[in-house]
Amino acid sequence: MDLAAQLRAFRPWNEQEERDREALLRLLENGQAPYGREDLAHLTASAWVVSPGRDRVLLAYHNLYDSWSWLGGHADGERDLLSAALREVREESGLEEVRPVSRDIYSVEILTVDGHEKRGRYVSSHLHLNVTFLLEADPAAPVRRKAGENSAVAWFALEEAVAASTEPWFQTRIYSKLNARLAGYPPVR
Repeated sequence: MDLAAQLRAFRPWNEQEERDREALLRLLENGQAPYGREDLAHLTASAWVVSPGRDRVLLAYHNLYDSWSWLGGHADGERDLLSAALREVREESGLEEVRPVSRDIYSVEILTVDGHEKRGRYVSSHLHLNVTFLLEADPAAPVRRKAGENSAVAWFALEEAVAASTEPWFQTRIYSKLNARLAGYPPVR
């Protein structure tokens, strides 16, 4: 299923998701599918990686944002954003086995990214047109950091994950929402 069809099938959790979904659909339906990084606004894929018991979340200490955060990254031309999310989780955490709880979109967000230096070059402020997927992994599996991108990877209890972030907007608007949505996905015993 293409991204526009996935977004049309997606049921927003709140007004933020409804408005962001509408904006993403307008771009896609107007033939403006920014799958690469060249555009001021471009597609990204994130993952809320949970334990089978749905009581823990995997986060990385993201060097750019100086905060614990979800895993994910740029689509970089990949049109299957679930595949992009899985790729990013494996790259950023070292997890070898991570699987979708569902192939459906879990959440959508349009995120602002302030200008910053990356690999010695300035990156202008831009927007991440983000699609989030709910993934699952075993907390006992080994994890490792991705040098140059994050300095640690760790599992947190749900509320601890929200509190670990130093970004208030993400705490209240994103991570709390992602945890609340988990009620619709029963634990695996």
